[in-house]
Amino acid sequence: MTTVKVFAPAKINLTLHITGQRADGYHLLDSLVCFADIGDHVSATPADAHSLTLEGPEAKGLKGEGDNLVLRAAQLIAPDRGAALRLTKNLPVASGIGGGSADAAAALKALGQLFELNLPEASATLALGADVPACLTAQPLRMRGVGEIITPLPALPAAEIILINPRVAVSTPAVFAALEQKDNAPMSEKLPVWETLDEMAAWLDHQRNDLRPPAIAQQPVIEEVLSALRSTQACFVGMSGSGATCFALYPKGAVEAASVLRNARPEWWVQAGALLSVS
Repeated sequence: MTTVKVFAPAKINLTLHITGQRADGYHLLDSLVCFADIGDHVSATPADAHSLTLEGPEAKGLKGEGDNLVLRAAQLIAPDRGAALRLTKNLPVASGIGGGSADAAAALKALGQLFELNLPEASATLALGADVPACLTAQPLRMRGVGEIITPLPALPAAEIILINPRVAVSTPAVFAALEQKDNAPMSEKLPVWETLDEMAAWLDHQRNDLRPPAIAQQPVIEEVLSALRSTQACFVGMSGSGATCFALYPKGAVEAASVLRNARPEWWVQAGALLSVS
């Protein structure tokens, strides 16, 4: 029996500019997004009805009921089919790196391949989560609107990455609610094409994650994570999404730096890898 397995990579917001708020309450954003070779896996096998099995080190943070994003994605793309879905959960839940959205996007891809179905339009996938259109692309991109306006970008310079989550929950609605200003400036209309990681890091130093201050106010340990990453030989350090996961970029040496950080703070989730779709 055919089984399709799809990787669900972690999504990293290298920048996150909050540029406005619509009348319906949804926030407008402008974000430079990339993906790492750290992530979950979703597999799908034909069955009489949709079902979901959870496994992996982070599966305890999820429930397999019908409101799970993987099952919701299955109902969206294949409401009249059936598949036994298996989610291997390696990314922390609700951690600002698009885990749930990446899983939903992987489920859409897996079922699309399994049943030879076209993927839904980006506007349709927004019902699953604002990051799902970006996660369906899974390559360097610029994300605007409420997440539905996706512009693929040239490959980024090669980089290794460390992701750290301090094992605290961050309420995304509370972070947005605490924003002092919601009509901040976007990135420049035309983004540079970086030849080296140092060039990209220098540009990132002048950008923002507008959700970082309210996230740190909610969970001050985020600043501890950022400080720990700054103590390494990183080119750039930032927070992804609404937190609490932070990241650091390196030309090399991420695995060694992650080992030091993991030994110093064994209660934190610390992973090293590389950016996907690099030059």
